[in-house]
Amino acid sequence: MARIICVIGNKGGTGKTTLSHMLCQGLGLLGYRAACVLTDISREPLSPNGRRYITADARNGDALAKVIHKLRTLDEWIGVVDGAGNRTDMDHKLYELADIVLLPFRDSHEDIRAVVRDLDLFPRAYGVPSQWPSNAWQREAADRNVLQLMCDFRDRLLKPVIALSSSKLLLHKKIPENLPSPLLRACRALGREVLDILEIDNSNEEESADCHIERLPVAETPMRLRHV
Repeated sequence: MARIICVIGNKGGTGKTTLSHMLCQGLGLLGYRAACVLTDISREPLSPNGRRYITADARNGDALAKVIHKLRTLDEWIGVVDGAGNRTDMDHKLYELADIVLLPFRDSHEDIRAVVRDLDLFPRAYGVPSQWPSNAWQREAADRNVLQLMCDFRDRLLKPVIALSSSKLLLHKKIPENLPSPLLRACRALGREVLDILEIDNSNEEESADCHIERLPVAETPMRLRHV
């Protein structure tokens, strides 16, 4: 039956929707059938045209129950549920039905304080540094903040997802036919990391020259932030 991944977190603006679509695109590129499930009532459904995954509208409780039930009947599918901020009760419900929970957070003390509370509240969840700076100096400062403020949760942190302006293309109603290679590489890397955590083999994919990324060693799953 399908595996369910929920992207949640009480704080808004952490990149939950962007991360959800990047993960689904990455899973699709790796040859998996994925569905991005919308639950945020403030957003509009996106067309599945041109995507490597399908989209599902589950912005009310009945629709969500039906989508999850349908996914659970399908073999070898992965459902990614896009949560929303400031919905603690819904976060608890999604946590209970998920195989894996992801908690994205940005490079700010406010985000880090919020994700620390959520990691404490949801012991099976993983933190995902999201929209992380690519500038070397900013990256070093951001990593240092995380290592200092999240020391107790370092074994539950995934590799940072670097900020890419092109990631916004995945949130268009209809995405472009050709997405930039850096975005595709980032999507695939995220997909691989989550597959490793789920202990799903992804060694049979077809590699392309512009999207090649080394598979994560088992000993480094989940990936820790690099030492600074």
